[in-house]
Amino acid sequence: MARLHGTNALAHIEELARIEAVPANYLVQILTELRNGGLIVSRRGKQGGYALSRPPEEISLYDIVKVIEGDLLELNTSSVGQSGRRVTQIWREVRAKLEENCRHYTLDKFASKVADEMYYI
Repeated sequence: MARLHGTNALAHIEELARIEAVPANYLVQILTELRNGGLIVSRRGKQGGYALSRPPEEISLYDIVKVIEGDLLELNTSSVGQSGRRVTQIWREVRAKLEENCRHYTLDKFASKVADEMYYI
């Protein structure tokens, strides 16, 4: 969808599923969550499909993970006991750094410009 942004073309489930090697029924679930989270829009019908709701450089990995999974690294530690406060502090620092890194990576950085180009992450 990032590659299609600005072309007025819409992404179709069957094509996305084929290109990304993801089962179409699973992809529908993900796309529904992304649409409900406001990251993509959809159009029904024969000419329908999916598109990003805003430019790829404005949608970060953090935005996507937040919609799909919720908070990054949920904080479920207790601040009681001898090391509880320190563990809680460190966990918050780790989560803040992870969130910062995820906000840095936007969809334009993920999308290859050439159809054959492949990134392995």
